[in-house]
Amino acid sequence: MLAGVIYSGKQGRMNNKTIIIVGGGTAGWMVAAALSRFLEHGYNIQLVESDELGTIGVGEATIPQIQLFNKALGIDENEFMRATNGSFKLGIQFVDWLRPGHSYMHAFGTIGRDLGLIPFHQYWLRARALGSNASLDAYTLSGSAAFANKFMRGAPTVNAPMGAAAYAFHFDAGLYAQYLRRIAEARGVVRTEGKITSVALAPLTGYVENVSLEHGLTLQGDIFIDCSGFRGLLIEEALHTGYDDWSKWLPCDRALAVPCAPAPVLTPYTRSTAQSAGWQWRIPLQHRTGNGHVYCSAYTSDDAAANTLMKNLDGKALTNPRPLKFVTGKRKKIWNKNVIAMGLAAGFLEPLESTSIHLIQSAIQRFINFIPGINISSIDVEVFNAQIDFEYERVRDFIILHYKANQRDDPFWRACREMPIPQALTDKIELFKTNGRIVRFNEELFAEAGWLQVMSGQGIEPQNYHPLADQPSEEDLLGFLSAIRLAVSQGVHAMPSHAEYITEHCRATGHYA
Repeated sequence: MLAGVIYSGKQGRMNNKTIIIVGGGTAGWMVAAALSRFLEHGYNIQLVESDELGTIGVGEATIPQIQLFNKALGIDENEFMRATNGSFKLGIQFVDWLRPGHSYMHAFGTIGRDLGLIPFHQYWLRARALGSNASLDAYTLSGSAAFANKFMRGAPTVNAPMGAAAYAFHFDAGLYAQYLRRIAEARGVVRTEGKITSVALAPLTGYVENVSLEHGLTLQGDIFIDCSGFRGLLIEEALHTGYDDWSKWLPCDRALAVPCAPAPVLTPYTRSTAQSAGWQWRIPLQHRTGNGHVYCSAYTSDDAAANTLMKNLDGKALTNPRPLKFVTGKRKKIWNKNVIAMGLAAGFLEPLESTSIHLIQSAIQRFINFIPGINISSIDVEVFNAQIDFEYERVRDFIILHYKANQRDDPFWRACREMPIPQALTDKIELFKTNGRIVRFNEELFAEAGWLQVMSGQGIEPQNYHPLADQPSEEDLLGFLSAIRLAVSQGVHAMPSHAEYITEHCRATGHYA
């Protein structure tokens, strides 16, 4: 399609355009904080939300890319951690996913060190064929540190060959939203309290012109960011964009969330434990542990799911479980006319790999890349949507992999094992099963190390390895791998405990504790 003007804003390049953010919470205030940082001139940024409606707030775990977002906003990491009762995250432990009694870690960062022209894991596969039983965790600083409950920023030893451990965060999503609100409002974002009662569309174009609040105020804008949650007030209720339902691949449709008292040991990783009809998350914060049970209502009742959740807590529940119903999928267009959906308004992928907050971050970055000057161009919108679609679909496939490759006997898990899956995922699995190859396409989120850990952890075994892995002698190969394991072990030994590191650098105080 040729580029064409599909919306004309106010005349003059970037002359006082108004961006209205509908909805607060994590998504709304991430958008507000980022736009107020990078759109300093020529834009009026407003956010409208209602305290009565509240937010979902299920996402408290992140992936390492969140560091880039915080740094771009000029956020001091220790201050942020104190303000959000945060802890550090080195990866995700998957318990009982392959079968009961089995577990593995999807750790952040690199695995081992590449040698020559082929990736490290090809040498690891050859060593396994020779009888080695060393797990992938032994070659990852983040993975080994996670199991040892150790953490530090920066390289743990002088001239450390493994470098620093890659990490992300656990934090209280509500406190994070409050923290970003303070930043955004200090930079000029105007917040309006109230419920939106009507949305006005332009008669000729069907674009959103304004939103009216229950107390009579009307807010006019050029661009609207819909952060209204599952409801999709603008993107769906006003524009009828449509929704791609992915429940045939990801059948879980409900969740229960509950915080509990913290465990004695503050672990630096998220834990995901498979249950008979879904899975349970555990996210350790300084002041509490976040827990939830994602499940499929066709295979278990709400009461049974709640019982499963409550009997697997670290300590006393701090509230009653909060229910959530959802349909996995995304809007057919994330950007439709002059509305861009973000957060739950854009779509929902269960938080198995902690991608919820990242998908907000990614959408913000793409919107800034494509932000209109005088006009909104159709080709910009098409490419933006194509990029977002690709990212959602590849994340979707990565999550499906966890369900598809299992050896459990429960009816739910058997159904997942037998279900047809997207062709792109089938190809990825077959490529790995033949010769251990992993190919990353375009800008898909998860790198080769992530696919390797999950495919291997879920029991997918390559039939062969790359022939170049046979080039080193057996003695040289085993010596090379032993040296990496030693470097990892020494690095972990030099680290303080996770709790000690937080106490020294970023312990929450005052009303956050």
